[in-house]
Amino acid sequence: MYDKATSSMWSTLHGEPVIGPLVGKGIKLKRRSVVTTTWGEWLKRHPKTTVLSLKTGHRRDYREGVAYKDYFESDFVMFYTPFQDKRLPNKREVLALRTDDPASAVAIDTNFLKGHPVYQLKVAGDSVLVLTTAGGESRAYQTNGQIFKSWDQKETAIDEKGQLWKLDEESLQKVDSPVSFPRYPSHQSFWFGWLAQFPETKLIK
Repeated sequence: MYDKATSSMWSTLHGEPVIGPLVGKGIKLKRRSVVTTTWGEWLKRHPKTTVLSLKTGHRRDYREGVAYKDYFESDFVMFYTPFQDKRLPNKREVLALRTDDPASAVAIDTNFLKGHPVYQLKVAGDSVLVLTTAGGESRAYQTNGQIFKSWDQKETAIDEKGQLWKLDEESLQKVDSPVSFPRYPSHQSFWFGWLAQFPETKLIK
């Protein structure tokens, strides 16, 4: 991606400028959490959402899958990758969890998460909970060691003491309590792209 103000090009995974006048200025974008979902599922959770129109004024067809459908359905990659990794197909999607230390990055196979809708792990010393819906949406939260046993794969998680917690995009909120756990920065990525940027990443599959 690039910014129009300086025409600097940015790494989408590192959040830093890599070409242009902003390189070396110590600029780094804040990491945010992203969830990959369908419009229908998102609208159920957020019925007042505004969505961008596909009527852009340009002739390009922006419907889902039109531009890169054949590419996404193959294992071929159009970019050079300095490795041969067979642990996952190149374009298998992983949930990417990263910290300020690139060596602490973690990638979790999304197929694994579908079979483990409540999954807890340590990432650079942080206790992280990943909740995955039946449709494959994954959200991660920093839980300070709190253990969770189950969730309804919609909006309610249950901890080891039977206490209820409500899920939203910003936090995991304990019912009838001010206690909450924040989202942990995460997003889905193609395995080959994530590995190329974070070769020391831990893979969970």
